[in-house]
Amino acid sequence: MDRRDFLKTTGTLIATATVAHPALAAEKKSFSSEGRVTLPINRNWRYSRTSSAAAHEPGFDDSSFDRITVPHTNIRLPWHSFDEKSYEFISVYRRKFTLPASMRGRHVFVDFEGVMTASTVWLNGTRLGEYRGGFTPFSFELTPHINWEGENVLVVDVDSTERPDIPPFGYQVDYLTFGGIYREVALRIVAPSFLENIFAEPKDVLTDHPSVAVNCFIQHLEASSEPLTLNITLQNGDRVLAQTSQKVEAASAQADPVSHPVTLAHLGKIDLWDLTHPNLYSVHVKLLHGDRVIDQDSRRIGFREATFTDHGFELNGKVIKLRGLDRHQTFPWVGQAMPARVQRKDAKILREDLHCNIVRTSHYPQSRHFLDACDELGLLVLEEIPGWQHIGDKPWQDISVDNVSRMIRRDWNHPSIILWGVRINESRDNHDFYTRTNAMAHSLDPSRQTGGIRYFQESEFLEDVFTMNDFGFPLKAPNHPRYLNTEFVGHTFPTKTIDNVERLTEHTIRHARVHDQLASDPQYAGGIAWCAFDYNTHNNFGSGDRICYHGVTDIFREPKPAAGFYKSQCDPAEEIVLEPSFHWANGDQSVGFSKALVCSNCDHLKFYVNDKVIAEVDPDHAQFPHLHYAPFVTEIGGKTDPWGDLRIEGYIAGKKVIEKSYSGKGIDQKFTLLPDDLSLVADGADTTRIVLRVTDEFNAIRPFAADAIHFELEGPAEILGDNPFALIGGTGAIWIRAKDQPGTARLTATHPVLGKQVLELKLSASTPEAA
Repeated sequence: MDRRDFLKTTGTLIATATVAHPALAAEKKSFSSEGRVTLPINRNWRYSRTSSAAAHEPGFDDSSFDRITVPHTNIRLPWHSFDEKSYEFISVYRRKFTLPASMRGRHVFVDFEGVMTASTVWLNGTRLGEYRGGFTPFSFELTPHINWEGENVLVVDVDSTERPDIPPFGYQVDYLTFGGIYREVALRIVAPSFLENIFAEPKDVLTDHPSVAVNCFIQHLEASSEPLTLNITLQNGDRVLAQTSQKVEAASAQADPVSHPVTLAHLGKIDLWDLTHPNLYSVHVKLLHGDRVIDQDSRRIGFREATFTDHGFELNGKVIKLRGLDRHQTFPWVGQAMPARVQRKDAKILREDLHCNIVRTSHYPQSRHFLDACDELGLLVLEEIPGWQHIGDKPWQDISVDNVSRMIRRDWNHPSIILWGVRINESRDNHDFYTRTNAMAHSLDPSRQTGGIRYFQESEFLEDVFTMNDFGFPLKAPNHPRYLNTEFVGHTFPTKTIDNVERLTEHTIRHARVHDQLASDPQYAGGIAWCAFDYNTHNNFGSGDRICYHGVTDIFREPKPAAGFYKSQCDPAEEIVLEPSFHWANGDQSVGFSKALVCSNCDHLKFYVNDKVIAEVDPDHAQFPHLHYAPFVTEIGGKTDPWGDLRIEGYIAGKKVIEKSYSGKGIDQKFTLLPDDLSLVADGADTTRIVLRVTDEFNAIRPFAADAIHFELEGPAEILGDNPFALIGGTGAIWIRAKDQPGTARLTATHPVLGKQVLELKLSASTPEAA
């Protein structure tokens, strides 16, 4: 089925939204003398939790509405123990803007990157249509209704209820979707003929003659009486590596964009994109009428060959065992409404702190900022469409097939993405439906394989890779040559930072032993564990407070001991790791402190109590025979009298390379603030995390510290979080969001016993937006 036939079958729910949208991974541009103009409109929205027909009219008085900045959540919530019905309502957003008369004659679109869950859009009192879906981008053309002489009023009704006609809803879902315009919005002003999208596919990257097949999609909104020219360049920074041009014949107005394939060859030496050297290039495309640029756009790419084979997963011809975690994109207090900096930080935590080499975007397409960071950091991605177990009726399935299209057309240039997930997570078989989703993926992007996340091996295999959730142990043997485990541990052993040592240790062991089995057979391409971060859920899941404590870190991104296992699996050249899976306490196990488990990439450990050696141990290859960096396990019961400070030393090839100490005093000694950043942009949205910790004198977290921390914030910023905030397991976090005035924000955090900590954040001026 081609794109035109697909649209004919999807009905008005999709046809009302302009399907031709830009690939929003491109950076937003301000006014330019050439080509398109892209105007971010994230600030100066007016918002009300209550919508009405009157609010759709341009003359409506919205002065009583809240003034907000996008990304925006429709309601701030507690970090746990709240009812999802709190955010399930229809709200209204209004944004006024004017356009210069010099733009007249061009076409104007509004591009939404993500609105939860259904969006009905008006301009100047005219209803443009409804888009159904919360995780994929959509656009509406505004041109026929623009007031070129004065003010325009854009209005969006946002239905954040769990509507059964929209994926993932219709039955039950083990995660929350929240509400609001939670991703960025922009106006796009283009010529009657413009670049609708660009797909740049590197070819023959492992040969001496690599090339790039660039498919330029040109949208002709009006008939073009004269030919145009495409100019395409491949660049490494500012250095042009290859360039070509192609004539575009005159064309009539068409509903669908026209594909113009072009090849860039004779590139010279190309540096491959891989896990340790994620080299990136850019493809720049200009559409010219004579010598005049009427449109231009660019995409970032990487040269790599990524394929699941009978020998596992191969990147650039080398077999790599995949080791990763699933990610939900939600955060405390504001749900999904976090800006670029925070989205990018999650990728950094996964790649640099936990040393994962793959992430799965469970269970929906995620922020372009997160994917951009994956490209830059060398973090592989399995991206999948929205859904959770349930398959709806034919119109519901039509939306899901359209989700495949929108996901791929937005993200097909990301080198980090190696697999499209085109099946509803853990759903039953549906031959006709999944034949359609696979056909859509393969027709749009023949360069990548598809997978379908299932939970039973008897499932019909329509995809290229058999992707399987297997929570049992031992794991099922692979039943297909290309086989990837996509969930394990997770909900079968939820763990909190405040749990006792035995549970924390068992949690770590369960992750380690699954990866040990995955390492035992090349038919396992690897595994993606459930999951990276704890997350909010419905009342019939989770641990009784609407939290699924399934993560190897908590909801604030603070690590649990199991996170230390993932961190320890890197080469010591990247980082030397020593992470105990316990806190140092004599009476938290059933009978004293007996067994110690430490995750490390050292080859020998020494344990000291009161500076006396009590144990020396090598990696436990008896219990974990296939792991290159097996955890260390040692019995130290009966060797700790008298009780005192613990010191662990790590050795590689006989040389001490790391040591950590833990206090035996049982006293909270220090209160610290750990900001992710010390500077923000004063755009009303930029945000950073501030981690709070109570530690011993050696900086080890005191896991039973539960003190209330009081905050005072001076300057043009606000706190996202509770004030006061009660620590959980000796730690926690708040986020600081910049307002739209530059200056300095001064945060004072007060612990009731350990005193105050102060930090300052610099807020720099931001680029002005459209009035």
